[in-house]
Amino acid sequence: MALSGPAKTVAQTVSVVLVMGGLAWASVPFYDWFCRVTGFGGVTGVSDVAPDDVLDQTIKVRFDGSLHSEMAWTFKPVEREMEVRIGETGLAFYEAYNPTNRPIAGSASYNVTPYQAGGFFNKIQCFCFEEQILQPGERVQMPVTFYVDPEIVDDRDGKYVHTITLSYTFYEIDLPEGYAAVQDMEPTSDTSLN
Repeated sequence: MALSGPAKTVAQTVSVVLVMGGLAWASVPFYDWFCRVTGFGGVTGVSDVAPDDVLDQTIKVRFDGSLHSEMAWTFKPVEREMEVRIGETGLAFYEAYNPTNRPIAGSASYNVTPYQAGGFFNKIQCFCFEEQILQPGERVQMPVTFYVDPEIVDDRDGKYVHTITLSYTFYEIDLPEGYAAVQDMEPTSDTSLN
């Protein structure tokens, strides 16, 4: 049975709304996948080990740290920059401090600039892979192990990159489920027994 007039218009409108809703729903995971595969938008790669090929050519890596406006920690790189050979494993540290009187959980988002370097900057280990919990007054140094893929020197755009900036932004997240209950069960000093 063919639709006509107002019924056809309603069917077409509902179809357009469903298609647009589906595209909106799929766009976030698709964009995330696209960025991880291509390094677009400064998304870095993840690797288990550094390559065997280490070049004599060096590249400067700068480190930047910031906090979301509602995050109570202090957070900064221990070393602002280092020069590494391309393909060589580098190790950098970031320092975080919780000056409050409560435990705070945090998660770090990151990116690399210039964006064309994202596909060549690989992390082997990083504090950003897991949530971090700092107790009141706790100060920690968190490592990131990385390398710059030697293929950058043969890339049409990458070969002109001489400095890469790795940036992290920490934001507060909810404490893990059950964490508050564990905190409440910890023994406290009882002076009534003295």
